[in-house]
Amino acid sequence: MSDSSLPLPPPPKGRGAVSNQDSTRFNMPAREWDGDWLDARDSIDGQEQKLRTEVTAEFPKSIINFNISPDLPFDRSINAYRGCEHGCIYCYARPTHAYHDLSPGLDFETKLFAKPNAAELLRQTFAKPTYQPASLAIGTNTDPYQPIEKRFRITRQILEVMLETLHPVGITTKSDRVLEDLDLLTQLAAHQLTAVALSITSLDGKIARLLEPRAPSPAKRLRAVQLLHRAGIYVHVNIAPVIPAITDHEIEALVAAAAKHGAQSVSIIPVRLPHEVAPLFEAWLETHFPDRKDKVMHTIAAMRGGKRNDPNFHSRMRGSGPWAELLWTRLNIASRKAGLRKPRFGLRTDLFRRPIIQGSQLELF
Repeated sequence: MSDSSLPLPPPPKGRGAVSNQDSTRFNMPAREWDGDWLDARDSIDGQEQKLRTEVTAEFPKSIINFNISPDLPFDRSINAYRGCEHGCIYCYARPTHAYHDLSPGLDFETKLFAKPNAAELLRQTFAKPTYQPASLAIGTNTDPYQPIEKRFRITRQILEVMLETLHPVGITTKSDRVLEDLDLLTQLAAHQLTAVALSITSLDGKIARLLEPRAPSPAKRLRAVQLLHRAGIYVHVNIAPVIPAITDHEIEALVAAAAKHGAQSVSIIPVRLPHEVAPLFEAWLETHFPDRKDKVMHTIAAMRGGKRNDPNFHSRMRGSGPWAELLWTRLNIASRKAGLRKPRFGLRTDLFRRPIIQGSQLELF
């Protein structure tokens, strides 16, 4: 006999989600914790094994995702990986794992997918006569510099194609591992072909570790901002997400730190809780900040039209209502004091040159 009201086992150390609950959006059966089994778990199954990251290679037929969102400054993006080991509890990409019969909880952090053929697919796309260049974003869904990049180097291979073709590229990451590609980024920046956005949620190491358990510390990210700036690369800091009653008090300090380390612009995004992210986030609050849970969720609802999430264009990235307006007012005042300007990436598209694919008809010319 099972009882879904029983407390869940303690969350695995070093992971963001406190559970691995399956999604029910696609008629998947929800798992329930069996009280009798929990009582005898160790004697039946032995000591629980440490949760380890698994990576599966997948080989898609296309690699660029196109969008028509009025909220985004780009219309195309690439994601070298699905799932993200950083384990950020607030990650709006978590629900994508539900499409593959995997949990947006711990599965999203531990059962990852890599696309080893991404760079070759990109070259093939760029070689098509109909392709027209425009700024391409890397890291819009999952982090291109999460820990498994050290092993697969897919992001680096993509940047090599960008440099070969002189194609503009913007990068969003919360990892100082981006510095490992400083040689390529410096060359791209010399042609005004790249900009890097570092996501920094909090300056408090303890808060950051709870929110983003496997992401580099805030100090390491600020150092990356500094070194990118010194290398002549446009660097932007995205204070995202801003979480009421958890990190919102840090906006002014984050803006000042970003400016001090060389960021040329900053932005914010109020926390978003689409689909399965909302219950995962609430469970995280109940585990780590039970005294603030109600206040946090009520304030989020005040910025999201009375709901836990607002999926609508124009308001989904900004929020709405007095709480959201206050956040943006504080950002604008702090930015002016720090001497920061509005983001102006201005990447060039006129230098693009199509790659030559071996064995293609283009080689004949």
